[in-house]
Amino acid sequence: MGEEGGGRSFGTARELQKLKQQAMEYYRENDVPRRLEELLNSTFYLQPADVYGHLANCFAKLAKPPTICKVVGKNVLDGLGLPTLQVEIFCTIQNFPKNICSVVISTHFEVHENVSPELAEAEQVERLAAVSTAVQWVNGTITEELWGMVPSHQAEVDQVLRTFFENKVQEDKERRELEKSLEDPTAPIPLPLPPPPPPPPPPAKKKGQKQGRNDTVTEKPILPPEPAEPVLSGSMAIGAVSLAVAKTSAILGNNPLYLNIALLKQQEQPAKLTVPLLMVSLVSCGKASPGKLNLMKELMCIPHPGLTAKQGVEMLLEIQKHINKTIEMTPPPKTETRKGHNGSKRGQQPITGKMSHLGCLTINYDTIEQPLLLIEGICANLGLDMGTNLHLAINCAAHELMDYNKGKYEVMTGIHKNTAEMLDLYVDLINKFPSIIALIDPFRKEDSEQWESIYNTLGSRCYIIAGAASKSISQLLEGGNNSTPKSSGVIIKHTNQTTVSDLVEVTNLLDSKQHITVFGSTEGESSDDSLVDLKEEKLKSWENDEHT
Repeated sequence: MGEEGGGRSFGTARELQKLKQQAMEYYRENDVPRRLEELLNSTFYLQPADVYGHLANCFAKLAKPPTICKVVGKNVLDGLGLPTLQVEIFCTIQNFPKNICSVVISTHFEVHENVSPELAEAEQVERLAAVSTAVQWVNGTITEELWGMVPSHQAEVDQVLRTFFENKVQEDKERRELEKSLEDPTAPIPLPLPPPPPPPPPPAKKKGQKQGRNDTVTEKPILPPEPAEPVLSGSMAIGAVSLAVAKTSAILGNNPLYLNIALLKQQEQPAKLTVPLLMVSLVSCGKASPGKLNLMKELMCIPHPGLTAKQGVEMLLEIQKHINKTIEMTPPPKTETRKGHNGSKRGQQPITGKMSHLGCLTINYDTIEQPLLLIEGICANLGLDMGTNLHLAINCAAHELMDYNKGKYEVMTGIHKNTAEMLDLYVDLINKFPSIIALIDPFRKEDSEQWESIYNTLGSRCYIIAGAASKSISQLLEGGNNSTPKSSGVIIKHTNQTTVSDLVEVTNLLDSKQHITVFGSTEGESSDDSLVDLKEEKLKSWENDEHT
């Protein structure tokens, strides 16, 4: 009995000794004895009132940096009630998982106000499929590949996301090729759609008719629209996760997001940050508006750079308030007789307006001058000087105006203009309203010659900005060339597979080309405020430019 008891005691002592050696080795590997001795000695000399609070703060500084432990994707509704993607980031902090932040990214889909029920249903199905795929990517492979990564290592995180996306593109390509090879070879191959008919020839010139400038030049047939750049379903997961990681890093570092992005761009904390200029849409008179005017999808106001952001917002809100009052105070039309008002002339159509998804009033105007005169009149009543206190920009959205049967732009209902006439229209508009300092998408991207013409003609007086006509961020980075179409600058948007690193890289590229960078948003309305932080360091200030 004694020998058995002694054997157990000997075994227990040997195990305890082994544990002590393992503990000493573990603490020595992590440099615990030395750090603990230094900490206790310094604490003794400091003698803080809250000794444990002091020790906790010191130990927190010695803790490992937070690492990503989980990424969660959810299907949520955006500000318009449409499905979109939300991403949440969880990090391991001092051995415990913690929810750090979430972001919501808008989808790339356009918002159509006047569309057939069939098309609306088909787009809704496609939108739901894209969001569902993105949620699966985030909750599956992406959260596995980002596990253990440090949020502050933005470039490394974005490279992992970029590689993941490239693999998905390759998978999609292989799937399509497989489906094509498995198609029934006996099935009839659908014929390609015929190109739109060429525009009709100009009418023959009557005898003795005076020959004008445009009569001497034979109009070139318009180029068909280029196919839209394909968007891989679910690609919004890449942009959303990248932004969520950047926001996580900012929160963990107790920094505003815009400062973290500035550090990514400049590698060191800038001495001064420039607040970008506001471009706020106040009036919409595009194709979706009830009036005849189609050309102005958005009429935007730009406060003078000398104003603070708060002053600029207050001024724009006051202008918007007066626009609403103008619409409400418009007198109703008089009773019309068979011969018209007063037996001869028809009455003026009442001004009506509704709030569009763009965040501005859609007004029924019939001529190009009317919305501009409205803003001028309101500014005069408020004591604001157009061209001094604020400037104007017009989103022409010319790609939405092309009538391919006639080969002309339908600037107003029933009024079509060719490319030469469009250039004359823009020149006349700038001459009449010199406070206009930017034209966005004045032509389709296919009309490259006209982009060069308008840039050479008006480029010294206003900015010629490519929005829908611009290449995507992926194409800009791949080619490194933003000269087509020729413009003063481009509008970039954070959507789909665009990472935060891509945004930094593309703005550096545009800055090197001396191009203006306008940061826009998709037509979907996101409830996330990160867009403001992205703008803070992405936009070039126009403060010292000759146009302003």
